Amino acid sequence: MDEKKQMNRRDFLKIVGISTVGATAAFYGCTPDKKKAGESAKEVPVGKMTYRQFPPNEDKVSLLGYGCMRWPTLPAPGGDGNVIDQEEVNRLVDYAIEHGVNYFDTAPVYVQGWSEKSTGIALKRHPRDKFFVATKMSNFSNSDYDFGVKMYHNSLKNLQVDYIDYYLLHMLGAPGKSGLQGRFLDNGLLDFLLKEREAGRIRRLGWSFHGTKEEFDRALAMHDQVHWDFVQIQLNYSDWQHALGRNVNADYLYEQVSSKNIPVVVMEPLLGGRLSNIPDHIFSRLKERNPEGSVASWAFRFAGTPEKVLTVLSGMTYMEHLQDNLRTYSPLVPLTDEENQFLLDTADLMQKYPTVPCNDCKYCMPCPYGIDIPGVLVHYNKCVNEGNMPKDRMDENYVKARRAFLVGYDRSVPKLRQASHCIGCGQCNPHCPQSIDIPKELHRIDAYVEQLKQETL
Repeated sequence: MDEKKQMNRRDFLKIVGISTVGATAAFYGCTPDKKKAGESAKEVPVGKMTYRQFPPNEDKVSLLGYGCMRWPTLPAPGGDGNVIDQEEVNRLVDYAIEHGVNYFDTAPVYVQGWSEKSTGIALKRHPRDKFFVATKMSNFSNSDYDFGVKMYHNSLKNLQVDYIDYYLLHMLGAPGKSGLQGRFLDNGLLDFLLKEREAGRIRRLGWSFHGTKEEFDRALAMHDQVHWDFVQIQLNYSDWQHALGRNVNADYLYEQVSSKNIPVVVMEPLLGGRLSNIPDHIFSRLKERNPEGSVASWAFRFAGTPEKVLTVLSGMTYMEHLQDNLRTYSPLVPLTDEENQFLLDTADLMQKYPTVPCNDCKYCMPCPYGIDIPGVLVHYNKCVNEGNMPKDRMDENYVKARRAFLVGYDRSVPKLRQASHCIGCGQCNPHCPQSIDIPKELHRIDAYVEQLKQETL
């Protein structure tokens, strides 16, 4: 697409406003003023956090890590274009550190490019030895050496630090020019990062993965010459044996990394919230086993139980999310073998429900035609989980479900940003870590919406 015709990210946000928080809350499974009955409201322990340490690495890392991809946002961007609610971020960071969290993971591309700066502002208010900060080289759009080096130095500046504790090659997994070879080997950027690690400005060097098994195996095979300090993978009880798209089952990823004694950083323990916003009968199944705990706590216990896991990242937009996860990891009660199998059986049951595997990461945004892609997919998944998906007019709850879907759609996604405006350009597809054919899903959802409107199911 002609660069002059591409919508500038900041201009896009000024036009359409921000809907990040609402979508994230819906996907996590709760909002500040609404939870499913029976969700935990117990006291949050202090001084009980579980930590992991893997000698010779002396770092003592909190098992709960703060993922900074879903910081709370403002109703509209500030005068400088910043979309993040800095006051609320400060409050969340202060509370997290007070309760033992010391690992904060961000990236140059998170929250429309503002996450690093916001994270740096919040952390700067604390002693440097009280936290570990992780960020990434997100050089997806430009693999030039100078571009990568500039991105690295900008991260140091935005985070207001002299060194980065954990630095990642961001989202390896694509073959050729889009992956390890083109983004880090051919251009010399890996050599640059190794020298920065040697100089101490990078303390630990690793990589995050979404992609093909072949690319994963290739990156891991470089361990003997590179000595990766950690690897970040998508791990949860659904992906353990049921990874979708081009993603690889987590049981394989974890086994391969841990076999080399490399610490594992876990991302997407809740699958972007999909393991919290689940069908009612699955919700009841989990609550029956542990009435006092949240359904999310099952997923976090699963992610934290493997012994080679260093930290489990969670994008905690609201204080309720943070408090719930603190309860789970203060301290962690590891899963028993029987509980582990119970969750794997639960994952088998969940495969019967046709939700779209969207993790609400927003890598697909902004859409050049103004479509709120994650908003559309989140609403669709929510209706699937709540049973508001009438299949024909003979359904017993057709009228109620039809109204819930259509009214909820208009309330959560403005009409000008709905799926009907997708022209199928495909610009979003290469950016999706879950390998969703986004235009195909949008067209399918739009066709379903039209059938509901015309009552032609």
